[in-house]
Formats: sequence, structure tokens, C-alpha cells
Amino acid sequence: MKISVLAFALLGVATLCSNVSAGQLQATRFIAAPEGFSSACQRYGWLCSAKAGVKMSDSDALALVTKINRQVNAAIRPAEDSVVYGRSNYWTLPKDGRGDCEDYAMAKTKALLDAGFPASKMAMSVVLDRGGNNHAVLMVRLSDGDYILDNMTSSIKSWDRTGYTFLARQNFSNKAAWEVILSGPRAKQFSEI
Repeated sequence: MKISVLAFALLGVATLCSNVSAGQLQATRFIAAPEGFSSACQRYGWLCSAKAGVKMSDSDALALVTKINRQVNAAIRPAEDSVVYGRSNYWTLPKDGRGDCEDYAMAKTKALLDAGFPASKMAMSVVLDRGGNNHAVLMVRLSDGDYILDNMTSSIKSWDRTGYTFLARQNFSNKAAWEVILSGPRAKQFSEI
């Protein structure tokens, strides 16, 4: 996925700090949404809505997100936007059972919303994977921290156990807004620019 490493030239702000502890990732400031996200919000109102959802315990929530993560991962075959749509950075739901990482994350968001999971507990997020490649995942917030639904694994992991460097995410309250969450193994590379 090419989330224009505008990869966040924006992140080259020396005042940013790296969050190194587990738990909830703290935002440092607002930022422009990744290329393709705003048009996806226009096409899919649910992506940027504040749908309430039902109250559930963390154990029930974790069971639900694990189930949805596995179902979506099993239903979609990886394919780049350029192959499926003839263009890059096209944030959409998977087409013909194929999609790239943000398509998986959007499908998981939709499935969780349909199952009653609150929108205020989910955030599309952009990261650098362990290889330094741009990647999109879905972050869910439980009482003890932020967890990641990823098309690369059927396991749900806390953000600090992914090995990813977290760059930015949707704001949990204002779903059309994005914020910097610079944290993880490569975070210092960005704050020193």
C-alpha cells in the first residue's frame, strides 16, 4: 500500500514524542487524512460516522473483534489497488473478494459496525510494518489499551506487540479527522527529521 509517505513528512516535527508504553496510544496533534480516505468517507458514510453501538464487556468485545478479523482475512485475497482498480490509494471495500490492506480494514470496520461495535472504539490507522512498508490496520480501543486487527495475522495484538511503527489514525470522536500517534520501533527516525 502506498500511503504516500507523505509518510508523513508531517511527522518531521521535533516536538513529537514517542509513546513507548502499552495501553492507549496518545495523539500529539491533528493531521491531514491519508490520500484516498476523504473520498472513501464521501462514498461510505459509515466510515466517518459516530454510530453508537452496544455496550459490551472487554472479553465480549475481544471475542467479536477476533471473530471479525478472522472472517474478513479468510474472505479476501490480497491485491493491490493498481491491479483491482487501475489506480493507487483507492480506499474502498474489497471487490470480487480482493483488496489491499485498507480495504481489509474498511471491511472489518463495516462488519464490526453491523455487529453493534461502537464507532467511537475504532480507528483506521496507518503504520510502517516490520519491513518499513506503508500499511493500514484497524485499531480498536478496549479499557486496557489499543488493539490491532491486521490482514497479516488472524491474531489480535496490542499495538506494542505488532512490531509496527504507528504514524497516524482516525480520531476516535471525530471520524473524519486524523491525528499523529507516532510510536513504535522507528518513531525516533521521524521525530529527528
